[in-house]
Amino acid sequence: MEVETILSKYPRRKDYLLEILHDIQNQNPNTYIPHEAIQKVADHLNIKKAQVYGVIGYYSMFSDTPRGKYVIQVCASPVCNMMGSSNLLDFLKQKLNVEIGETTPDGLFTLETAECLGNCAVAPAMMVNQDMYGNLTPGIIENILEQYTTRGKLKQ
Repeated sequence: MEVETILSKYPRRKDYLLEILHDIQNQNPNTYIPHEAIQKVADHLNIKKAQVYGVIGYYSMFSDTPRGKYVIQVCASPVCNMMGSSNLLDFLKQKLNVEIGETTPDGLFTLETAECLGNCAVAPAMMVNQDMYGNLTPGIIENILEQYTTRGKLKQ
């Protein structure tokens, strides 16, 4: 969907900025907000481009660089860390053969961290796009990755 079409759905009020950014990113096949879209958003809301970049930089769910079809965010909160999220992050880095912020060569997965996913009751936790997972172990992560790998290959 074109950025202009997305913007036409929203009033020209800056309190719609988060919704607009989510909409643009979710419509993009590379799960990011292109730089040219940022200027259009700023113009639509009559705010500075730096303000849009500031919001994108502040919230871990937004990106201004292309990402994989499935964005894996591992929770880095103190609770998740105490429950082993750093070990799971190391496992994912090895399994996917990427570092934090990188995308697998097939374009399926991007690995990121998030300060807190708000799912402490089932720590350690991670999200894949909008899907939340908790009580994670390497075995559970293997199964999750397999499901998304199969799903991703079927839809390509």
